[in-house]
Amino acid sequence: MTYCKICGKPNCKEHTFILSKIKNITEFSGSSPPEIFVGRHNYPDINIGILSPTSYGNTKIMSSPEEWHKQNLKIPEITALRGQLIYGRTQSNIKKLNQRFLTTMQEVALTHKSISTEFKLKKPVFANKEKDSYVPIISNTAPIEKAKLQENPKIKPKIDYITSDTDLKSSKAIQELETQTSTSQIIKILSAGLLGIGSRRKLVPTRWSITAVDSNLSKEKLKKIKYLPEISDFMIFSSEYLGNHYEFLLIPDRWSFEVIERLTNKPESWSDYESFFSRKKYAFSVTGAYYANRLALTEYLTKIKKQASCLVFREILPSYTTPLGVGILREASRNAFQQQPKKFTTLQEALDDIQTRIKQPLSNYTQTSKLLKNYNTQTRLSNFF
Repeated sequence: MTYCKICGKPNCKEHTFILSKIKNITEFSGSSPPEIFVGRHNYPDINIGILSPTSYGNTKIMSSPEEWHKQNLKIPEITALRGQLIYGRTQSNIKKLNQRFLTTMQEVALTHKSISTEFKLKKPVFANKEKDSYVPIISNTAPIEKAKLQENPKIKPKIDYITSDTDLKSSKAIQELETQTSTSQIIKILSAGLLGIGSRRKLVPTRWSITAVDSNLSKEKLKKIKYLPEISDFMIFSSEYLGNHYEFLLIPDRWSFEVIERLTNKPESWSDYESFFSRKKYAFSVTGAYYANRLALTEYLTKIKKQASCLVFREILPSYTTPLGVGILREASRNAFQQQPKKFTTLQEALDDIQTRIKQPLSNYTQTSKLLKNYNTQTRLSNFF
C-alpha cells in the first residue's frame, strides 16, 4: 500500500496526476496566491522565491491561514492545497540580490490578490526536504532561472504609500499596515524587505518576520493596556482547531502572561512567561506561538479597554499530525476571543471548568505555572477591603 505525499491517504488517485506532472516541468505559469518565502538557513546566504500552482484563478486559499480557519479546512485539505504550490527559488546573499527577481518578488508580496506569474526553472521540481513548523508546508521546490508577472499587481494605495515611505521605521509601518491588510500579508511585506528606513531595508527570513510582526503589534497595544483598569471576574475563552485546543484564563490582576503547552498523555511540555514588565529575551520554549497568542489577547483587551493577567493552556492532541505554521495558532487564538466568555468569581471555579475540557489532569499545567504561583503569593490592595 502506498500513501499520498500530499494528503496522506492510502492509494490516493486525486493527487497522483499533480505529483507526476509537477516533477517533470521546467516551465510553468499560474496564479501566485500571492506568496513568497525567504529562508533562514545559512543566513545571509539564503533561499528566496515565489510560490505558485500551475493553474490560474483565485488561489488565495492556498496560503492564507485566515481563510483556512474561516472555512474550517481540515489537515488533508490544507496539505492538498499546499501540495499544488511550487516554490521557485534562488540562493543569494541578501546584499547581492538579482534586482530584477527581487522586484518581481516584492510586487508579489505587495498585492492582496492572486497574480498571474510565469516561471522558468533551471531544473525540474523535486520534493522539498526542509521543514519548518513556523510556516505551512512547502512540498515542491525548484531552482528558478527567472520569474515574470503576466499582469500588473493590484496594490492598495495606502499599502503603496506606507511601503514607499523610506523615512518610516519598520515598527511604525507595521502598526499602520494593521488596519489595511491581514497579518499574513504584513509578514510577507516585511519579509520582502519593503519596510524600514531606506538604507537599512533588507530581506527578512519568513520565520523571523512572523515573530517580528506578532511581537511588534502586541507590544504596541500593551503600552496602553497596562494603564487600563483590571477586569472584575475570572474569564475563560476556549477554542480548538486542527488538534490544537486552547483555554485562555483571564485573571483580575495587572498584566502578566504565560503560555504552557503540553502533548496529550505525554510528558513533553513547553512554557514561557512575562510579568508586568516586558520580557527581554525571546520566548525560546514556546517560540512563535507565544507571540501569536499574545497578539490575539491584546487585540481583545484593547477592544474591551481592560487589562488582565492571562494563563494560556494549549493541549496538542494526537489529531495534530502535520504542523501547519504559526498562522493557524494565531487564528485559533483569535477565534477564542470571538466567543462569549465564561465568568467565575473564584480561581478554583475557573480551573474546575477548564478541567472539563482538558483531557489530562490540569495539575500538569498548574503545578509548573509561574503566573499562578505569583498570583497566589502576592498581596493585593483588594485583600484589605
